[in-house]
Amino acid sequence: MIVIGVMGGGSVTDNSEAQAYKLGKLIAREGWALLNGGRAAGVMDASAKGAKDAGGLTIGVLPDTDASQTSQYIDIPILTGMNAARNYINVLSSQVVVACPGAAGTLSEIALAMKSQRPVICMGWDPGPVVANMAKTGMFVLVENPEEAITEIKRLLRDLP
Repeated sequence: MIVIGVMGGGSVTDNSEAQAYKLGKLIAREGWALLNGGRAAGVMDASAKGAKDAGGLTIGVLPDTDASQTSQYIDIPILTGMNAARNYINVLSSQVVVACPGAAGTLSEIALAMKSQRPVICMGWDPGPVVANMAKTGMFVLVENPEEAITEIKRLLRDLP
């Protein structure tokens, strides 16, 4: 099964949540599983809801040891008790990572994905010049919307070994 990671902030704009919801829906329609940070907030909750509304499978890799903050749209919660270290599990378990607007946690996931040779699609925001320099490797792409993200995911999946 192809697993697409959707990373992003727990506290984002309504537009970012709407884009994450649509992305989750499109991922599920492709028959891919959606993996995210699993919490009932922001990009995580919205993308999982989109995937569930389209009949998809959702996996949440949570930083906690209990499930109290898990999104109701997560089918498979993975409780790690690892706090931010769980970000490594997020990226290593994803064939492609889509980074939605976020903050330091999302930036760490981008960095870990790049370090682990996982392709990253940054949707709807520019994380800055240091990360953008990685675009030269072909493993980092900036897109504006969920439809462009799906097109790039398909291209990247074709190019993966």
